[in-house]
Parts: sequence; C-alpha cells; structure tokens
Amino acid sequence: MQINYFTFLVAAIVTLIVGFVWYHPKVFGTIWMKENNFTQEELRKGNMLKIFGFTYLFAVMIAMTLASLTIHQSGALGMVGGPLLVESAKPSFHAFMADYGTAYRTFKHGALHGFMSGLFFAFPVIGINGLFERKSWKYIFVHAGFWMLTLALMGGIICAFA
Repeated sequence: MQINYFTFLVAAIVTLIVGFVWYHPKVFGTIWMKENNFTQEELRKGNMLKIFGFTYLFAVMIAMTLASLTIHQSGALGMVGGPLLVESAKPSFHAFMADYGTAYRTFKHGALHGFMSGLFFAFPVIGINGLFERKSWKYIFVHAGFWMLTLALMGGIICAFA
C-alpha cells in the first residue's frame, strides 16, 4: 500500500478554505466574533502569518492522523510494522491486500469517517473546553460544526486519494 503524502498537504488546505467561508461575517463569523467579544479592530491586530502558518501545520498533522481513521487498510499495514516492512510481510498479508487493498477507498466513505471523527472526537473536545471556559452552546456548535464539515471533507480527500 503506497501512501500519497502530497494528499495530506492538499487535505490540510481544506481547513483554511472552509474556515474562510465558515467564519465569514455573512455565515458564522458575526456569531463567532460576538461569542468571543472580538471586534474587527482586534482581529486585524493578529499576526496572520503566524496564525495561518500554524493553522496549516496543525491541519497537516490532523490529515496524517485522519489517514488511520479513514483508510481501513492502514490497520493491516500497522500489523506488519509499517510501509518500510511490507516487503518482508508474510504471504497472508499480501493476499489480504490483493483482495481488500482498495476496499472502501472512496470519497464518500472517507467523508463519513471524517464526519464521525468530528462528531465523536472534535465536538466533545470543543464542548469540554467550552464548558470549562464558560462559553455558550452557540460558541460550541459553531466550532463543532466547522470541524465536522472540515474533517468530513479532509477524510474524503484522504480516503479517495492518499
């Protein structure tokens, strides 16, 4: 199983693209600003290179993690010690990969697993942080919705093309 690592770099861009739309003032940006007590002036003062640079770096890390959640064959690959040890794997591994190596490798399947990752991982993490930070449910749902959509799109790209 060859992994197309370039796909992780492409999938990570989804975070920025969806963020530009999701947090636009005509979508959820105004709600997000109100819930955080931000003004346009405060937002302009941010170091955009740092914010977007680290956002992209973290998104690449998320994309790499999503591969193991969206590509079922990565579990079998892990059992032989990873990509570097595939050649020394037993014949049963190669037979398994010949039979199932491309099973469930569609955008739709990856999007499902990405969405489920958002619902059952990102949403609870955001919810827990939001509750302890005394944030509103509106704040929690805006961020959780962003991550459910973003992870669905990233998962779809990774599953279909990685």
